This record gives sequence, structure tokens and C-alpha cells, in this order.
Amino acid sequence: MILLGILFLVPFYFLFVNSVKTFGDLLTSAASLPKTIEWGNYARAFDITNFPTALGNSLLITVGSNVLLVIICAMAAYYMVRNNSRFNRLLYVIFVAAMVVPFQSIMIPLVKVTSKLGLMDSIPGLIICYLGFGVPMSVFLFHGFVKSIPLEIEEAATVDGSNVYGVFYRVVFPLLKPMLVTVFILNTLWIWNDYLLPSLILQSDHLSTIPIATFAFFGQYTKQWDLALPALVMGVLPIIIFFLFMQRYIIEGITAGAVKG
Repeated sequence: MILLGILFLVPFYFLFVNSVKTFGDLLTSAASLPKTIEWGNYARAFDITNFPTALGNSLLITVGSNVLLVIICAMAAYYMVRNNSRFNRLLYVIFVAAMVVPFQSIMIPLVKVTSKLGLMDSIPGLIICYLGFGVPMSVFLFHGFVKSIPLEIEEAATVDGSNVYGVFYRVVFPLLKPMLVTVFILNTLWIWNDYLLPSLILQSDHLSTIPIATFAFFGQYTKQWDLALPALVMGVLPIIIFFLFMQRYIIEGITAGAVKG
């Protein structure tokens, strides 16, 4: 396990070590330690990418998409489990089938639809797109977890006078915490690091996310590795910290939910 861990940490070594090298030193030997530490690379990358704006856009898109996905998908999965009709079973199969549809096959129709709806070049439009693409997996995970919640708890709340919304938000929703965190983590890793969908929807420079801002260092003939690597470090660091802080919920949520029923 230690050897496997070291193997997976090798890319991070190259990323962090080369981010503080001069361009010449980086081209000479990418694997060696830096002769002189160039912290100025970070300052230049910070200014060129307009990092505070890109960070704010990424945070807004990631948090907004996740909040909508968690609430809507939890309600949808709960309704489909507790109302096990033929229509709901068919709807669940459609959600599961949608997980295997490659994004590249629907890029052009997506751009046409978003353009007609006036959602192009806007953060709300991008959040709606993420909501559509994230629903299948989120509903799948919540669906399995809801089956593990005893129906007697909900019946007791109903006897006490709670309506269906009270049962869900006061009884069921708190019990979904392991899966809520799991869905939040998995979607955060996807949305934060995604480049393709924001590049299709967002056209203005002031709406750039961190992946789009970082791509500015990669031209057709030149690649500014001495600036791109510090920008990548600044973009990856928040998500690494978030993942390390929340990772203990992943195994608990997936093992308790996805294998039920």
C-alpha cells in the first residue's frame, strides 16, 4: 500500500516541485529538485489568470450546482422509492441508462438548446447544465440509500401529525447525511475540475473558471509551464484540502447506499 501510495503521489511531486522552478531549469530536468525556488511564479500566475475572479466563479458554480443536485435528487429518489409505481420504476431505469451516455455525443445539441433558451454565457445556465448531467448518478445513489431507511420511522412521524414534506425534511433528510456528503464530494470533484462544459457555455473572460483560466498558458506553439504549473497548484489545492477533510464519508455513504436493495 505504501508503494502504491507513492506511485499515485508522483504526479503531485512533479507538479509542486516544477511550479517553483525557472523555465530553463524546468526544461533541463523536470525530475530534480529546484536549484533556486521561484515563488514569483505564483505571483505572476495569480495576476495573469485573475485568480480571485476565477476562484469565485468556480466556487459559485460548484456550490450552486451541488445544493440543487442534493435537494432535488434526494426528493426525487425518495418519491420513486416510496411510490413504487410502474412509471417510477421506468423513470429510474431511464436515469440509470442516462449514466452511460457519453457527453461528447450530446455536445452540439446541448449548445443549440442552451442558445435557444438564452442560457449561454451565464453562470446560472452552466449550473442548470450541471444539474441535468449530475441527476442520473445522484438519483441512483440516493435511491439505494432511501431503501435502507425503515418505513416505520416515517409512519410514526405521520401518526404524530407531520405531513409528507415534514416527514422528508425532518426525518428522512437527516438520515441521508452519509449519502448527502458522498454525492456532494463526488460532484464537487467533477464540477471543480471540469473544463469541457464551461468552455462550451462560458464565453466571457470575467466568467472563466479555474480550468479555463489555466488553459490560457497553453498556446498552439508555446506552453508556459513555469506559469501554468503554479496556476494548477492554486486550482488543485482547495479541492485537495476539501477532499481530505471529507473523504471519511465516502466509503460509509457508498457501502451503505449503493448496495442496498
